[in-house]
Amino acid sequence: MTLYMNNYQQNQILTASREQILLMLYDGAIRFCRQAIKAGEENDQVFRLSRISKVFAIVTELSNSLDHQIGGKIATDLDALYNFILQELTKARKENSQEPLHTVETLLLDLRDTWSEAIDINKQQQAAQAEIQRQKGDQMSQRLTVAG
Repeated sequence: MTLYMNNYQQNQILTASREQILLMLYDGAIRFCRQAIKAGEENDQVFRLSRISKVFAIVTELSNSLDHQIGGKIATDLDALYNFILQELTKARKENSQEPLHTVETLLLDLRDTWSEAIDINKQQQAAQAEIQRQKGDQMSQRLTVAG
């Protein structure tokens, strides 16, 4: 990878929102999982194991970043799902099996889609709330103008 590409990627991460970083992590985990699957099909065990390790590291980071005080049951459920994914990755390593990787890929895709939808819904709600606040401000300005 060129220096320019590295700088571009670093700049993307440094300027990304928390939500964008979350989706980038899922995208990376999915990409590495697919690479591990392909490497397994091509009997490239060294590359396969290195990709599994990358997925493992990302999922571990996602799990470690959960805030159980704020997230409550959702954080607990996600933690259990992340632990299941880590178990499947460990199984894929030990048994040299592709099936756990396909399971992990499916789960990661579902999680990424769910987070993406949640982020979109949150943005829509924030925009609607901002519009309500703007309208209230406009009404207040009109009252002050009429009263003044």
